[in-house]
Amino acid sequence: MIGNKDCRHNIKRNKKAASPAISMVIITAATVVLVMVSSGFALQALERQQASAEFDTVQKSVLAFDDAVRDIAWDVGGSRSVRFTTNYGNMRLIATDKTFQISGPMLSYSFNTSVIQYQMSSGYISLGNGYSSYVLGDEGNLVSSLTDSFAQVLVSQEKSFASVALNYRVRVSREGPSIIVNGQSITYVDILVIRLNSTSVAIGSGNFDLTAKNVGLNTESYRATVSVGDRITVNSGGVESHIQLDAGEYMFNLIIADVQVKF
Repeated sequence: MIGNKDCRHNIKRNKKAASPAISMVIITAATVVLVMVSSGFALQALERQQASAEFDTVQKSVLAFDDAVRDIAWDVGGSRSVRFTTNYGNMRLIATDKTFQISGPMLSYSFNTSVIQYQMSSGYISLGNGYSSYVLGDEGNLVSSLTDSFAQVLVSQEKSFASVALNYRVRVSREGPSIIVNGQSITYVDILVIRLNSTSVAIGSGNFDLTAKNVGLNTESYRATVSVGDRITVNSGGVESHIQLDAGEYMFNLIIADVQVKF
């Protein structure tokens, strides 16, 4: 009987001794789990913050590339590069992505142009479903004022990614006052086109240069008698823009700058 009492006493004493150790193991395990979970959330938050900063930086690089394109567009053989850095998104050149149709008195011309696009997964950034905003330009595909942006830079959100896209519109501008030629007043109008040429390619994370090079500059002239109600129309992707013309004699100069874009 005494032996049994001693045994029960030892068991109770061992249980009491084991309880703090078990509690410590449970607390340590719970702490490790909490640290791991919180570290995961912290890492995810840090990545999203860095991705958002990259998205903003790439927008600035795209605007700098637009400056480069416009600098060399009318300079045959001219070339300029802009540095890009991507870790969370990717840059894409999309060949012949947009088609433009220009029409007017004695004028009909169509062309394809490439689009430059940066994409980032919605897992890193979300601007809101259906978000769409122009950093440069607007939805119109024709500009007539020299102060209006030649380019379109569109920031948008699709279902699975956000993107920044660059392409160029058609500029129609008058060359000063009308000129008297052989006793007849003639108005000169320039129709300016920047046509981007590229192959379809994507480049992932890293540092790289995006290069624009003028590979051709051509002018086609059209003489036309313009009647009341005539206009120049530009259609692309189902969006139609136009500029109204005054009646009279016109000389239209269609000036096409071919710009090769590559990594």
